[in-house]
Amino acid sequence: MQFIKPGTKIDFVGRRKYAFGFSGLLILISIASLIIHGGPNYGVDFAGGILIQVAFKQPTDAERIKVGLQEVGLAEALVQRFGDQAGREFLIRAQQREGVDLSQLGNEVEKSLTKLYGQGQVEIRRVEMVGPKVGADLREKALLALFAAILFIAVYISGRFELRWLAAAFMAASIGLASYLGHLAGAGLTILILLSVIVALGLCWLMKLKYALGAIVALIHDVIITVGIFSLTDKEFTLPIVAALLAIIGYSLNDTIIVFDRIRETLGRARRQEFGRVINRAVNDTLSRTILTSLTTLLVVLALLFLGGGVIHDFAFALTVGIIIGTYSSIFVASPILLLFPEGLVKPKPAPVEAPRSVPEPVEAEIAAPAEPAGPAPAKKKRAKAKKKKKKK
Repeated sequence: MQFIKPGTKIDFVGRRKYAFGFSGLLILISIASLIIHGGPNYGVDFAGGILIQVAFKQPTDAERIKVGLQEVGLAEALVQRFGDQAGREFLIRAQQREGVDLSQLGNEVEKSLTKLYGQGQVEIRRVEMVGPKVGADLREKALLALFAAILFIAVYISGRFELRWLAAAFMAASIGLASYLGHLAGAGLTILILLSVIVALGLCWLMKLKYALGAIVALIHDVIITVGIFSLTDKEFTLPIVAALLAIIGYSLNDTIIVFDRIRETLGRARRQEFGRVINRAVNDTLSRTILTSLTTLLVVLALLFLGGGVIHDFAFALTVGIIIGTYSSIFVASPILLLFPEGLVKPKPAPVEAPRSVPEPVEAEIAAPAEPAGPAPAKKKRAKAKKKKKKK
């Protein structure tokens, strides 16, 4: 099925500067939002504490709920709307308290809110409690999972597309050494991950692993923007969101690999073309497949977003953002980055020069003397004949 007509010639490479500017703006906004908010809005899974999900029969607001929580000592708790039922379902987040029985806490909150809203108007859906040490451990493991995914993807692409498995192994060993030295220096996990990413990008540039560099930059681009959008919308960053980010990394990489494969295939057939034209042709050839795959996947995720309920809402939201950003990055970010290398333009091969042929020198034509015209005799002969006639007479 062809969604885009064959022979389409959209100049994606020519618009790469606008795409880079747009991506840079989104990344700056995401980083600024994370700095202003002090990082992602970690849920109970990562931050630790108490989480209570409450459902009401009638719409209400957070301020009134806080009034009802004063009796159980949760007046300082954070109350947020939850799910797609506006004003009917809320999350109550509070700091960890020692010696708290979860079942009793749920009953106490339900009794306190029932006094305020009336009998049968309040329902406690769930009560969770995570200690601060467990939350910190989960947070570190989540960061490590994201880092490991990007690292192994870089190593795989270095060998798969560059056919340089020794360079890929050297890069993996260098990243491992840098992480080990950073650990000995007492650096935290976040610093170690940043150091390893910088080392990976630097080695890709120095060893001219252009496909690996394009893939790594595109994946980092997708993760930063997705996390930034969660920060802008003040959504909780929980373990299901980490699972969504890992799914986004795999989905974006799948699109990128298909485009890279077509670039290599096209480059093998048209070595005399400029590299920018080769990239444009490859992206246009795979554009129909990219759009159809993204649209069908997006339809399923949108169904989860609007019909899946509050528990899966944030997970589906992360996937929705990731599919859109991942499709954009595979077209406008990963492929144009290949042009940043010195061999970004493939020089055409010189045409074979033929030896000059020997041209014979022009031969001057001999000019023949004009022949005497056939006709009457000259005047002297006529006179001689006339004299002979007179003598005979």
